[in-house]
Amino acid sequence: MVRSLSDNNYSNHTMTLTGQGYVTAAPDTAVIRLGVRTTGYNVSQIQSDNAQSMKEVIQALNLLGITEIKTVQYLIDQLYEYQEGKQIDKGYEVKHIVQIQTDKLNEVGKIIDTVVSAGSNLIEAISFELSEPALFYQQALNNALNNAVDKAKSISDTLHTRLNPVPIRILENSIPPVPFLFTPRGAATTPIIPGGLSVEAFVTVDFAYTD
Repeated sequence: MVRSLSDNNYSNHTMTLTGQGYVTAAPDTAVIRLGVRTTGYNVSQIQSDNAQSMKEVIQALNLLGITEIKTVQYLIDQLYEYQEGKQIDKGYEVKHIVQIQTDKLNEVGKIIDTVVSAGSNLIEAISFELSEPALFYQQALNNALNNAVDKAKSISDTLHTRLNPVPIRILENSIPPVPFLFTPRGAATTPIIPGGLSVEAFVTVDFAYTD
């Protein structure tokens, strides 16, 4: 029989344990940040050049069936170089970065090659993520709680105490899933193969016990 938490036999002794739970999941979504960088001395001209190149990149993405495209960064910066302590004007830089998302992970390499051919000269990052991370986190959370219960039972058996297996307090210490990040170096002519994602959960659990 499981005694209630009000049972005096358990009233004065508690143990606090941390439970850890893990689930490995295959990513089902790729998020890519890419763009165009242009430089020159005429701001209007390099803005126009950048816009034309980005237009061609977006058209290439549309031909691949990718239509959800959003700008995440647009910058116009003045460039300088220092020579013998003097500031030398090196013109301007225009940078336009967009973000796209796809569930066709086997086509990520093709997407990169296509946009580079269309005029993209910036591939900032590729991350592989879960479209529904909460489902996997719940599994990890269950594993974390079971881990804490197993620890409590092991300690209780070792010390020859009587454990109430029903926790008197559970604190969730959440950690969001970390995407698998791939940063291209040099020319992007791949296949790009994502790894598994580790979803973790941690709980702090109080148990009551009697000698």
